[in-house]
Amino acid sequence: MHIRFKEIVIDDKASVLALFKRSAEKIKRMQVNHWQYWNNPPADKIKWVEEGIQNNEFFYIYFEDVNVGMVRILDEDLPYWGKQDEKATYIHSLVVTEQFNGKGIGKAAIQAAGVMAQENYCKYIRLDADSRNTKLCEYYEKQGFKKVGTQTLTLSTYNLYQKELT
Repeated sequence: MHIRFKEIVIDDKASVLALFKRSAEKIKRMQVNHWQYWNNPPADKIKWVEEGIQNNEFFYIYFEDVNVGMVRILDEDLPYWGKQDEKATYIHSLVVTEQFNGKGIGKAAIQAAGVMAQENYCKYIRLDADSRNTKLCEYYEKQGFKKVGTQTLTLSTYNLYQKELT
């Protein structure tokens, strides 16, 4: 499957927030208490999105010229991972629109981010998942990620996953 990334610009902020909101609604229907703050995001979350867009970290995911989601790709993730010695790429906010769930888009996006990470001489690709979202944690483990720790923040405890790039 071939997907491509397109950088998100600040004019797309409302679209990004709408993607988060739709994802939160889907997660709620799955009876998982995760990302519900995106239904009415507080100022710090909106600022987090704005900063990510300004830092060129947010990307739309395209499949066959259709926008099917988004992802945030970072060079470091201090709140969740702290300062790390090994060079890594960090994935956040992987969202696939509901009509494309189960079609391999998330897996393809992770693989594409992994290729970008290898091109940047990273040793790992890393991400986190809310520990209460067991289906998501299982999904990442099926993608070859290993749980290497946890991080407790204000809203929840997160499982930290990494995958060594070869």
